[in-house]
Order: sequence, then structure tokens, then C-alpha cells
Amino acid sequence: MKIHEYQAKEILKKYSIPIQDGVVVDNADAVESAINQVSTTFNASQFVIKAQVHAGGRGKGGGVKFSSSKEKAIENAKNILGMTLITPQTSAEGQLVQKIMVAEALDIAKEYYVAITLDRAKSKNVIMASTEGGMEIEEVAEHSPEKIIRVWVEPAHGLQGFQARYIAFKLGFEGEQFKQFTKLLSNLYKCYINTDASIVEVNPLVITEQGNVVALDAKFNFDDNALYRHPDIVEMRDTNEEDPTEVEASKFNLNYIKLDGNVGCMVNGAGLAMATMDIIKLKGGDPANFLDVGGGANVETVKNGFRIILSDPNVKAVLINIFGGIVRCDRVANGIIQAVKELDLKIPVVVRLEGTNAELAKQLLSESGVAIIPASGLADAAEKVVAAAQGAKN
Repeated sequence: MKIHEYQAKEILKKYSIPIQDGVVVDNADAVESAINQVSTTFNASQFVIKAQVHAGGRGKGGGVKFSSSKEKAIENAKNILGMTLITPQTSAEGQLVQKIMVAEALDIAKEYYVAITLDRAKSKNVIMASTEGGMEIEEVAEHSPEKIIRVWVEPAHGLQGFQARYIAFKLGFEGEQFKQFTKLLSNLYKCYINTDASIVEVNPLVITEQGNVVALDAKFNFDDNALYRHPDIVEMRDTNEEDPTEVEASKFNLNYIKLDGNVGCMVNGAGLAMATMDIIKLKGGDPANFLDVGGGANVETVKNGFRIILSDPNVKAVLINIFGGIVRCDRVANGIIQAVKELDLKIPVVVRLEGTNAELAKQLLSESGVAIIPASGLADAAEKVVAAAQGAKN
């Protein structure tokens, strides 16, 4: 789960991390009032208007504007609020800006990058830091990899003082800023652990002309499997920033991600789903989605899965690939039969069922009278569904 910058900063404040603060606006009529509030609260005469969307690179798309006066801030705020923002991290259609943050403008002396995430290869948390703040870390890694500092933290021990000091030295902090940074980094690590974040990123972290170390921007991603422990974070979810189909799928506990192809996929198990998409590509097709119905798939699960897949007008054929380990294949077959009948499907459906009660399932499908294309293996299923999608397209 992702959250907005202003929400990320609310979390950082709870951990005593200095931030560039501001006021959030979702209505053009409230813009002037918000700017006056920032001016009064922070004694600000200059402002920064920031689009609040779940995508990086906002500045490149015109979603972050410095404003030298209240009048300019009002103009920029009204231009950004309601715009369709296109960045390297949005789709080609862009993202509608429904909220903006009016923030105090800070005098920046130096910018840095700091992030904490899990290094799965080492089974440790890794802190990444760089003097190249304000840039996307992928660009730094490609062009100046030597400028990225990495320190791995043993989860059982936590961030040690010497590790924080090492990073501070490598970044060139001195004196009072050295103390500020090590304290900030220690608090940031606590924040990362306590919120079950999958990544926390501060880019840029800045030193102001006044000598303060401040988080100018912030990004959090959270482990969905741990959200039950954080109802306060769940409340921060903004479904307007998510694909509507993915939101609908989550209501039925379906793991769905929309893609750009024309072959709909319904599979049980994330690994099998990935393999299914790979072999569809290998056979010359393009998957329209990732859909994992889970190990407990039943009639309702299959029907809801069909509805989600068919909501995508690009889908020309559907491949159902189920391995019956926990779930019985006959239960899935009954779900397929009901779904095909109730939804009055007009597109080809290829079915491959293996595992528990697979023979019974195949019998149920063959005697059902519904138009289903059986497949004897994964390669056979992929070839048939790709051919069916191409035939429907033509």
C-alpha cells in the first residue's frame, strides 16, 4: 500500500523527524486560505505547491512549483489542482491531481538521498544513502553507482550507532548537522520497523541555509500482509490513486494487477501465475492481467475472478490454469460452469486443471454443455489461448 507525501510526513513527525510542513487542499476555493495559513504558521513569504499523487517525478511533470509570492502560489495551486499529471512513474494517461500540498519554501544548501528497505538476498534491512539528492536513485545507480552508500542492518540488532555515524561521515556531514543526521537516521529506522514499511524513502533530505537537516519529501510503501496491525495506516489508503479494477478485486480477496495485453489469466498461486504469464509471452501472446485466486478458490471466487477479468475490454480470451493442491479441481470446475452460464461469456475460455479431483473436474466440464476449450498441459493451454485471442482479435 502506498500513501501520499503529506501522510508520510505526518508519520515522520510522530518520530521527531524534521519535515517541510504545509497544508493539504482538495478544493480550489480553499487555496487562498491554505496559503494564508502557511504564511501565518511558518512565517513564510515564499511557497512550494506540490501535487499529491502516488508517483515520483512530480517536478518533471509540472506537479511541483516554487512560488515567490502569495499571488503566484494561488496561481500555481489552481493550475496544479485538477490537472492530469504525467510523470515517468504514471501511466501514459497520467494521474488526476485531486489534492495538493501548500508548503513553506526552504532555502536549500545541499540535497541528499536516504532510504531503507529489505534486501531479500541478504535477509537484512539495507540503508541506502547518497549525496545525489533530488535525483531518482535508479539514475544515480546507472550513472554514478559509487555515490550510493549501502549499510546492512541485522534485524535482530537494529541500527547501531557506529553505522549511523559511518553513513554521516560518508555523506560529509560535520558538526551540528552530523548530530542532527545521526539522530534523524536512528528515528527513521525505528519508523521503518514500527510501521512495517517495505520501503521508506526521503528524497531529498536537505540541509537548509539555516543549518537544519530536514526531510523535504517522503515516500512510504507498506507490507499489505502487516496492515492488520496498523488500522491508522489503513485509513490513509486513497483508492482514487489505485486502478478501480484492482480496488474491486481487493474486496473479494483477489490478488489482481492490470496489464496491457489481451489474454486474461485466472490462476491459483503467485508462482504459477507468474509462470503462466511467462509462457503466454513465450507463445507469442500478451497477458492482460495477473490474477491469483488463492489456495481456497471456490464457486464465488471463480465467478468474481471472471467479472474482474472481463471488466477489461481488451481481453479477447481467458486462460484458467489451476493446480488442485489445497483447492479441489471439481470445485473450480463448478465455479467455471456457473460463471460461464451466468455471465453469458462471448469470448473463448481455455481451461487447464491438474491435481486433486482433476479427472472429475474434466468430466464435469465436458458434460456441462458450456463452450470451454480443454488443455492437457501448460504449454498446450498457452498455445490454445494465444491462438484464440488472436482469432478473436482478427
